[in-house]
Amino acid sequence: MTVNPWVRPYVLTGGRTQPRQRLFVHTLVAVPHYDPEYAHRLPPEARRLYERARSAVQSVAELSAHCEVSLGVTRVLLGDMAARGHLVINPETYSSPYDPRLLERVIDGLYELA
Repeated sequence: MTVNPWVRPYVLTGGRTQPRQRLFVHTLVAVPHYDPEYAHRLPPEARRLYERARSAVQSVAELSAHCEVSLGVTRVLLGDMAARGHLVINPETYSSPYDPRLLERVIDGLYELA
């Protein structure tokens, strides 16, 4: 299920390019209390992200990739859902995407894939 190529990202985000709160690609998000009525009112791209996040705690990058929504749009949509209280953004365990502990985890994960 890919995004319609005729729909521009700024349409999906209301013209915004920055999320309401800072979201790194490794930021973990979850849906603690799924609301089917809320999901029904969401546009298709946001609905896919919301429903995917309810299945398990996932990173912003994982949600973006699995739902085939660009990373920038994913960040804005997730930020909107979090601001409305429908999504929980887990506190950052790393102060930056360049934190050595995070980089070590990425390298370990790549070794497991090889």
